[in-house]
Amino acid sequence: MYSISRYPQAIAHRGLRRAAPENSMPAFLAAIAAGAEGIELDVHAAADGTLFVHHDFAIAGAVSGGAGGAALPISTLDASRVSRIELAPGVTIPRLDDVLEEIGSRVALFIELKAAAIEAEVVRCLRRHPDSVDRHAVHSFDHRVVRAMAGLVPPLRTGVLQASYPVDSCAVMRAAGATDLWQRLEFIDQPLVSSVRACGGRVIAWTSNTPAEWDEFARIGVNAICTDRVDEYVSHARGRMPPQAAEMPQGIEQPVTDNG
Repeated sequence: MYSISRYPQAIAHRGLRRAAPENSMPAFLAAIAAGAEGIELDVHAAADGTLFVHHDFAIAGAVSGGAGGAALPISTLDASRVSRIELAPGVTIPRLDDVLEEIGSRVALFIELKAAAIEAEVVRCLRRHPDSVDRHAVHSFDHRVVRAMAGLVPPLRTGVLQASYPVDSCAVMRAAGATDLWQRLEFIDQPLVSSVRACGGRVIAWTSNTPAEWDEFARIGVNAICTDRVDEYVSHARGRMPPQAAEMPQGIEQPVTDNG
């Protein structure tokens, strides 16, 4: 018997990547159609500051205009050039503004800031979409970026990425002003989840792709699971939950505070 009445929130890692190129609008729409409650995506800025959704710092095909060309850093390219590069026939790299406009009101977006010094531009972008900003969140491996975002947009949920097991995860979160802990799946256990939840935080497991992992994370109280297989995860979770639990909204805990 599971310790929570609802399975962890279903977050699609860069969209449904088996259906379309990752971090593309078709991949995001496919994830939503599959039942994703959230989508994790990555953001860089072009030379003029325009924000684009892409995982890597450089884009393959940046010279030729298509796949197979030399890779150049996004930060060195102007927005018009980035917009012309195709990830697949007819599939281009979306601007963050376009993603927020098209799907921001339909699903929670978990925005990973990949590039340095783009915090202010991300804030401006989010403020251009005020009707949905309260459902989104930002996160980063660079905890200084998270701290800056927490100060720029106080209502916004923020998260720190970890691929280690610190002695005090709550202290790490407090230092960055974070509400979410994005924890690599190999470093998640019951004591970590219990401690983070006790100090008001949420644990998001990444990147988890097997039913055995999903069941264990549900058992120990992980709040959300970021997966490459969100269609399978949603189906699995629905099969495990009692009917009434499937209709319950996902709870969102309050920001982490210093209880000392």
